[in-house]
Amino acid sequence: MAPKPRTPSGLLGADTAGPPWRDPLFAAALAAGPLAWAVLWGVHAPAGGPAWVLAHPGTFLLLALLYPAAEEIAFRGLVQGWLLQRLPAVRWGPVSGANLATSLLFSGLHLLTHSPLWAGAVFLPSLVFGFFRERHHGLPAPVILHGFYNSGYFALFPPA
Repeated sequence: MAPKPRTPSGLLGADTAGPPWRDPLFAAALAAGPLAWAVLWGVHAPAGGPAWVLAHPGTFLLLALLYPAAEEIAFRGLVQGWLLQRLPAVRWGPVSGANLATSLLFSGLHLLTHSPLWAGAVFLPSLVFGFFRERHHGLPAPVILHGFYNSGYFALFPPA
């Protein structure tokens, strides 16, 4: 039997029982999405807007639901889970070494298809996804967050 992954301690890192939607930190993470979209919209309002979703619902579902679920299974489920069992229990506040390493890999692999600025921009959300993976001992919380973040972003900012 594999050893149980080490989990965070302290207020921000305390494990929580129950579903993520009962976690006030999870609610704050959800609220951060619309704030980020508003800032991005203020910096660079895209042409077109959300109407593209109705014209291309399959593409939107891929970007908003399928890709986030697959990425969370691969990165937070497999990579971060493996690293939690093998890396020393090093923490920087609420961020574990496993989360940091996974987020660096996640961001780095975005360089294959995105600009360096965009690849770097996914680093902070990746840390948030990893935090909730550890906090809730599973993938539902990061999958929900990732899907929510992608849904709002791609509804407002159509893919090129």
